[in-house]
Amino acid sequence: MKQGVLRSAFRLTRSPSNPVLRGAKVVHTDAEWGLTPYHGTGCTVSFTMDGLKSSEVAKQGGVNLETIRYYERRGLLPKPPRTPSGYRTFGGDAVRRLRFIKHAQELGFSLKEIKALLALRVDARTSCADVRKRAEAKIADIDQKLRALRAMKRALVRLTATCVGRGPVSACPILESLDHERREAW
Repeated sequence: MKQGVLRSAFRLTRSPSNPVLRGAKVVHTDAEWGLTPYHGTGCTVSFTMDGLKSSEVAKQGGVNLETIRYYERRGLLPKPPRTPSGYRTFGGDAVRRLRFIKHAQELGFSLKEIKALLALRVDARTSCADVRKRAEAKIADIDQKLRALRAMKRALVRLTATCVGRGPVSACPILESLDHERREAW
């Protein structure tokens, strides 16, 4: 039994062999649909039978098509099979993987780290402790970045305090300090 998703408005031509239509999901057993698009509304009917197209995966995953291609090149998404007409068809797992990648990025993981996390997911020898180590390493990395950001803020506060905000730019103490100070001084 094939399953399709009805994407637009339609008119059903009744016949004894047609299924009962309920909501947007349609289950059918053969090509005896008898669907007629309402041409006056500009609607079309489309079905996805063997997987998701790249554009559908991108939309559901909240990314653009170039991102999908980039993730494929980086090995974060497996390259999907192509239909005879050349379209790439993704399984439902592709959307789940995209959402995983996006969420991991929001938590500060780099694409390299995300690829390692994805590899841990499928390695039978991996334990939760292995994943926890990666998360703890990311926390330490974030702590280091926070320390560096606080140091930068302190330096900028000191520099800003030296400037009254008047006079020619050639006499600006902030620009003058930037010419002479080094990051180590922060």
